Amino acid sequence: MQADQTQSVLESQTEDDSPQSQQQGISENSHVPCLTERIASLGEWFHNINIHGVWTAPNHFLGDFPNVKWKHISSAFPDDLAGASVLDIGCNGGFYSIALKKRGAGRVLGVDVDDRYLNQARFAVENLGLDIEFEKRSVYEVDQIEGQFDYVLFLGVFYHLRYPLFALDKVIKKIRGRLLFQSMLRGSMEQREWGDDYQFWDTHPFEDRDFPCMYFIEHSYASDPTNWWIPNRGAVEAMLRSSGLEIVGHPEAETYVCEPRHVQRDGKYLLDLELSGTL
Repeated sequence: MQADQTQSVLESQTEDDSPQSQQQGISENSHVPCLTERIASLGEWFHNINIHGVWTAPNHFLGDFPNVKWKHISSAFPDDLAGASVLDIGCNGGFYSIALKKRGAGRVLGVDVDDRYLNQARFAVENLGLDIEFEKRSVYEVDQIEGQFDYVLFLGVFYHLRYPLFALDKVIKKIRGRLLFQSMLRGSMEQREWGDDYQFWDTHPFEDRDFPCMYFIEHSYASDPTNWWIPNRGAVEAMLRSSGLEIVGHPEAETYVCEPRHVQRDGKYLLDLELSGTL
């Protein structure tokens, strides 16, 4: 149990330690073993979510994840979302969808390709009494979702993709307001200005560790064969700009707040121009 939870329990016991309150506490906690078993039956959780006092991933190797990320990026959203729409791509167990729904979001749609995560997310929101949609859909299919969203979350997905920039250009079609983007970063974390062009025989930029680059993982990284491409800071920022996004916030090392600025040319998205050979 975390320190703030422990303090809360101690304070409540101090305020009222009557037999009636003790009996009420026993009644309220009687659901815990059953809830714990149901959570466990859904497989290993990657999102640590508090469902009526029971945590879904208390022994996560990253700690209280993804709350450790949320503490840094939550300020990128208004305290009251006032009915704003949210698309959560790669929603996993639904932590971010839940957090934004609790802030007053209207329609919240989470998509993922993993049935285990989707089942966990549906279980969590059902038990928390929240109206959130979840559907099985690949990131390469998000452009087929009807309409656009005020907030699009693309967190912890990019480096798991074999075709990451293709996916990003599809995601961009769904942004009406802002994109919250996060990727694992490795290599140089330096930010530098680079030339617009280089001569063919000039290899010096490629010898500089700060130059934008993506590391290709042929086999596996961190025991995960889906970690395909991992950019350094220069590369991820360059790709976001190249896709027509403006970086308007950088709340933590791996996360960027972006707005669509130049995602179309002559009324057509960059992806469509590329696929038609007219970019």
